[in-house]
Amino acid sequence: MGERFDSLSQPHIKFIEQQHLFFVGTAAVDGLINVSPKGMDTFRVLDESTALWMNMTGSGNETAAHVLESDRMTVMFCSFEVRPLILRLYGHADLIHAWDEDWAKYIDLFEENHGARQLFRLRIKMVQTSCGYGVPYFDMKGQRPTLSKWTEKKGRDGVEEYWVKKNTKSLDGKDTGIRKATKAEQS
Repeated sequence: MGERFDSLSQPHIKFIEQQHLFFVGTAAVDGLINVSPKGMDTFRVLDESTALWMNMTGSGNETAAHVLESDRMTVMFCSFEVRPLILRLYGHADLIHAWDEDWAKYIDLFEENHGARQLFRLRIKMVQTSCGYGVPYFDMKGQRPTLSKWTEKKGRDGVEEYWVKKNTKSLDGKDTGIRKATKAEQS
């Protein structure tokens, strides 16, 4: 049965550190709800009430648009291995871009990657666990190298040009805040 907690415990943090995949859910005040799968080594627990994840360049930028309008965020981890468990982090997120003061404070927690688009800091209001008995078993074969290869080939300037073309508006036409980050927009 599910349990609720005010903050993360050490067993929760250990569980999070062992996961290769997590899901982020956000919604603006109106419009579409977004749930995004996230991989790579992009999630950090800062303390029992704060988490941070590095958002990589993708085909859309829904999470950024949603958080600018409504800071509610849910992050979900699932065990696909022996011990079934689902762990959800409910809270309020803020968006950190490369021009923000906190970027320099946090970016070194992650491996350098030209595809790093934003950081999201989640202030955790509730942790919820549930059984996960219905989640199937899956074996981790490895991380896909495609995104890292793509961003390495494009370089930071090429990635920023991509943001201008593909990441400035959400599916609902909401601003994502990415324009200020790009050199292409500043020239």
